Amino acid sequence: MLEHIIPSKTRRKILEFFFHRSGESYYLRRIVREVDEEVNAVKRELDILSDAKLLLKERRLNKVYYNLNKNYIYYDEFLRIFTKTGYLALAIHKNLSKIGKIKFVALSTKFSKNTVIRENEIYLLVVGVVVIPEVESIIKEGEKIFGRAINYTVMTEDEFVFRKKNNDPFIWRFLKQPKVMLVGFEEDLVK
Repeated sequence: MLEHIIPSKTRRKILEFFFHRSGESYYLRRIVREVDEEVNAVKRELDILSDAKLLLKERRLNKVYYNLNKNYIYYDEFLRIFTKTGYLALAIHKNLSKIGKIKFVALSTKFSKNTVIRENEIYLLVVGVVVIPEVESIIKEGEKIFGRAINYTVMTEDEFVFRKKNNDPFIWRFLKQPKVMLVGFEEDLVK
């Protein structure tokens, strides 16, 4: 797990906090409350992440605010990693056997970036023999955390292959955008 790659628990918590709330700025005391660690440990990790240019610092009046640097060389890679530590990804993995016999689960990076999508777009694609009520339960709880509807679609593998072969614009619009694979491999999904 991540503790083997990022040994600092405080740093992991800070990174998860920022990547789960991409696009927002926070000041030190708020970050301390959210990650529930000692202020000195949080300040030390914020300084390290700022020096590395992963976080940007901005002074506003008497507070210093921090936010993610989206131009950071490894931003997309970190975004994908920390997408997999969020509620939706963890709930899907935890309940995979209840969800059914799943071939693919792909989550749009628009979800990770908290980007509003159009009505004809989806955040999540689930392909396989799926137990719909189990997926609906996970989505419903995820929507409470996410703060708005999570558009998703579920289909059998045959339907997915048929729609891909027939150049279904709905499917191809999703396949062409950046995504995080929660189950399966992207190469197999798009071929």
